Amino acid sequence: MSTAASGTLRLILGDEEFLASRAVAATVRAARDAEPDADIREYDAGDLASGALAEAVSPSLFGGRRVLVLRNGQDAKKDLIATVLAYAKSPDPDVCLVVTHLGGAKGKALADGLKSAGAEIVPAAKVTKPRERLAFVRDEIRRAGGSCPEDAAEALLSAVGNDLRELASACSQLVADTGGKITLDVVHRYYRGRAEVSGFTVADAAVIGDAPGALEALRWALAVGVDPVPIADALADGVRSVARVAGATGSGYQLASSLGMPPWKVERAQRQARGWTPEGLVTAMRAAARVNADVKGGADDRAYALERAVLAVAQARRGAGR
Repeated sequence: MSTAASGTLRLILGDEEFLASRAVAATVRAARDAEPDADIREYDAGDLASGALAEAVSPSLFGGRRVLVLRNGQDAKKDLIATVLAYAKSPDPDVCLVVTHLGGAKGKALADGLKSAGAEIVPAAKVTKPRERLAFVRDEIRRAGGSCPEDAAEALLSAVGNDLRELASACSQLVADTGGKITLDVVHRYYRGRAEVSGFTVADAAVIGDAPGALEALRWALAVGVDPVPIADALADGVRSVARVAGATGSGYQLASSLGMPPWKVERAQRQARGWTPEGLVTAMRAAARVNADVKGGADDRAYALERAVLAVAQARRGAGR
């Protein structure tokens, strides 16, 4: 197997446009930092002829650093794939060839061939799971030079939403404005009206059986623009957290490792778990699962679906407490 010289071949693999674009920009920036007059060229793989690529990667009479960005590698035709992989066997050390690829089955031969040639792999897959989004927020804040506990990251995620570009911008702005120490109070102060009335506010009221408070928080959250999906995610997370700590004994710090939850979250869930029965939790978990499907495409009226789920969870807790 051939091994590419460091930095001469780069495969940006995944379907998250923001992460892929940022990886391309970082490559271009590094090239220009090293050589301000670096030659930067971008192509779309679906429109590029193999001969044009061969010409672009051929040795230059004038020398100098070059970055060739081949976007949408999954759309490359067979002759272009052959040209890229032939070049990858012996890449020019003065040329950095960057290929973006969605990572699916389409055009897989190109991605696999670049991997075999020793290309540097830069992951750019969509961030879909709540835990991954929380990790993204905390990583972004660290990248900007700050720090952020998990409760503050959750509040920021609820306030801003799931779009990575908007989250990255919010993280950078918070670090710049606060000196880097991002706390829950800081997020509340900057996103007053959205972070304070978020999915977690709704969930916290629902799991203690406060139906009027949960409905009021839900309606206000929707009114100020909080997306229904993170509200449903927060409701499901709240019910799951209560179910996980129900019947467990020990302090938050003692249970944190075995439950896979931070101590502060264990302690909050322990307080919320008082009065729940196994039957009530089953009912609440079903309601939370149903509304997650509803807000992600299964319901015509997502607000109504959320109201129905919030009432079901609150009533399950109130019925359990009788």
